[in-house]
Amino acid sequence: MDTASEHRGILSYRWGRVSGVTADMTPDKAPLRSWLPGFVALAAIWGSSFLFIKVGVEELHPLHLTLYRVATGAATLLVVLAVLRDRLPREPRVWAHLAVAAAIGVAVPFTLFGYGEQRVESMLAGIWNATTPLVVLPLAVLVFRTERLTVRRAVGLGLGFLGVLVVLGVWRGVGGAHFVGQLMCFGAAACYGVVIPYLKRFLGGTAYSGLSLSAAQLLVATAQLAVVGPLVAGAPPVPTGLSWRVVASVAALGALGTGLAFVINMHNIRVAGASTASTVTYVIPVFAVLVGVLVLDERLTWHQPVGAVVVLLGVAVAQGLLGPRPPREAVTAPATTGPAAAAPAGR
Repeated sequence: MDTASEHRGILSYRWGRVSGVTADMTPDKAPLRSWLPGFVALAAIWGSSFLFIKVGVEELHPLHLTLYRVATGAATLLVVLAVLRDRLPREPRVWAHLAVAAAIGVAVPFTLFGYGEQRVESMLAGIWNATTPLVVLPLAVLVFRTERLTVRRAVGLGLGFLGVLVVLGVWRGVGGAHFVGQLMCFGAAACYGVVIPYLKRFLGGTAYSGLSLSAAQLLVATAQLAVVGPLVAGAPPVPTGLSWRVVASVAALGALGTGLAFVINMHNIRVAGASTASTVTYVIPVFAVLVGVLVLDERLTWHQPVGAVVVLLGVAVAQGLLGPRPPREAVTAPATTGPAAAAPAGR
């Protein structure tokens, strides 16, 4: 790998990751008014995605919901791709890696969140999404060898996993549909944690834009779901047979959460810098909880928000946002529900 490629990172976000973006390539300081509106809008869109999933699974099988949202997202990004006169990747090697990333980073986690939200509150799913970095770092260190483990990061990981135990409320015993639903949401976040270092390792040095790779990944994920979905859940229902609430939720998940959010996130990176833009991860659970309370009248047990704070504190320590600042390095941030320079993770 050449020197330029070695300094490329992948900024992951709720519905995808943006390859080739590093802290050195973007400004660290910018007027607050130039990026804060987009930052808040992005957190609101991604935080609201868990509400849309909750509404969607009222009438759709989780696999069908994932198929519709991914297909809508792919169509949205293809339109943006055409407007910007960008193109899809051409190398078979790139498509092969995107096929892996599409399954692990899109099809499986999107579906797991759907299954999970059949059993748990939408805002609790938003909290679990914030645990992605806790999976990213160990894999990046032990498997993909794209990061180094330091004392600071180890402390942050330990604190984060303590927060996971608090969210689960392990002292109350384990078992039941609610606990299974939480594990599914954590499994979805873990998928994002696997695909982020995978993309950084195998596609971090490609010359294609994040938009190009994201659109391609969504197209592959759509094809995968079109094959698996009918085999597992039967033929998907005709959209005209769904309620307007479900149709609107699918449209929001695909067009807003993938298409518009991608454009906003790229703007935030360009204006505020990759480091600042990646901190949207800490705000997404706040919006997820607010929307769940205000729209769905959901309630959390005391230990769940407390555990979420501990998780985010551990993530902040591991990423160097608290304590002495680490040397400048490529930013690897979590996603969420949620295309990437690789693609949606959404995250």
